[in-house]
Amino acid sequence: MINSNTAIIFIICHQHSFYLERRTANDKVIRRTYRETADRARGFAYFLNEKGYKRVGILCTNTPAFLEAIFGIGASGAINVAINYRLKAEDIAYIFNHADVDAILVDAEFVDLLEGFHRQHPSIPLIVDTDTDATDAERGGDFDRAVLEGLQYDRDTGDRGWDGLEMMAPDENQLIALSYTSGTTAKPKGVEYTHRGAYMASIGWTFPWAVTAVRGTHYCLRKIDYPYIWKLLKEEHITHFNAAPTVNTLLCTDKNAERLAEPVRVTVAASPPSAHLFEQMTSLNLHPVHVYGMTETYGPITKGYFLPAWEDLPTREKYAKMARQGHGFVTSLPCRVIKTGVPYGTIIDVEPNGEEIGEIVFLGNICAKGYHKDPEATSKLFAGGVLHSGDLAVMHEDGAIHILDRAKDIIISGGENVSSVAVESMLVTHPDILEAGVAGVPDNQWGERPKAFITVKEGKQLTRDEVIEWAKHHSGISKFMVPREVEILPELPKTSTGKIRKNVLREWAKGPDRNTGN
Repeated sequence: MINSNTAIIFIICHQHSFYLERRTANDKVIRRTYRETADRARGFAYFLNEKGYKRVGILCTNTPAFLEAIFGIGASGAINVAINYRLKAEDIAYIFNHADVDAILVDAEFVDLLEGFHRQHPSIPLIVDTDTDATDAERGGDFDRAVLEGLQYDRDTGDRGWDGLEMMAPDENQLIALSYTSGTTAKPKGVEYTHRGAYMASIGWTFPWAVTAVRGTHYCLRKIDYPYIWKLLKEEHITHFNAAPTVNTLLCTDKNAERLAEPVRVTVAASPPSAHLFEQMTSLNLHPVHVYGMTETYGPITKGYFLPAWEDLPTREKYAKMARQGHGFVTSLPCRVIKTGVPYGTIIDVEPNGEEIGEIVFLGNICAKGYHKDPEATSKLFAGGVLHSGDLAVMHEDGAIHILDRAKDIIISGGENVSSVAVESMLVTHPDILEAGVAGVPDNQWGERPKAFITVKEGKQLTRDEVIEWAKHHSGISKFMVPREVEILPELPKTSTGKIRKNVLREWAKGPDRNTGN
């Protein structure tokens, strides 16, 4: 049985001074106390219980309704299926079908994305959030009305408040959520999250749970708006935020960027960051902390810890150490790097010398239960009794892991392993290059060779030959790692979570140039 102090939903009951701010399309600002937010979450929970909904899809941006729904769904004993609003309509339909949702909370902005799904499943209700702060049913949207109906249902059935809800899961391994992978090379997989796993993950990360647990203020942004982010950083005394390397890169090059008067701790995740990016961020008083993980580990499972002794290191070396994936969280067992080239499922650790390459594997409290409706993929994921990441890395003497590449993205050129991540990190140190992605292309002599795809900073111009010559003579990397081909593009293809789509780059590398430069 799950203990009272490990019920992840229960933390909302203990907070009393919740202040929440976010900007809507008309610059409206909502500020709520923890009591108000908790009441709304409780109302939504009772609404779900009244209707009997057990699997609730969520298609929203970072809005108050999203936060309230996360707690309300969990408190009702239901499962949340929150998905990325940047997905295509057919992918959204696939996920909601696969998850067997019986109700969907959808932001009014994204109702059109569900048109085809709703036509096929008219019995599944859409609970539309109109992003209002309504206190009565007449002025509010569907979500506001659901909250008010739930609160009334509680009053009509004994006014038991939180005590009338399934705050304590009957089994700590009961599902609390299905979180779907990005599905860059296959259909998205539904990763099963449990109450226990969510609790363990919240200790070290997971903003909806952890920020609430420490009574922090959530700033909910509907979209990435760099001038507005800088406004918040300067005026609202933000202490923490999180963003992918791509977002941080564009934030640092925004025209509003300037060194902040107060330090801000920035969690950097979603893809390996470069040492150059960390140096840029630090110069603006944005202090980066890199965390690494997967959907299958409830998000981050490792953290790059900064050691005071690094302060005296040369600049590039210091930031390179900061950009490593680091060490596992205390809520999980130590992350390991195991040998490849042995029978799959055989677990043998690599030497911790920073040179031998292996696959990162995980074991511990914040590994997912498995893949929803996919026992074969679950069995492969946990071959040998550990969770396989598919990421290739080295283990350093101090126990820190350092990713070199995804197994499918490593480039083997003349028998040498070329890390696309290392080449990308080198390219973005060029003063005029904004972003870089690298993929392997077939080569009759070497087997494969690296090809670079780059974007250029606003107002700058580069030619492919200039990039290649600079890489040969000024980058400091080995000659066999230098790209022989470079494409200059207006933007790089990315997933809905901001990762560069390497599978697209590999396909592009086989075809004609898309150069916008010379």
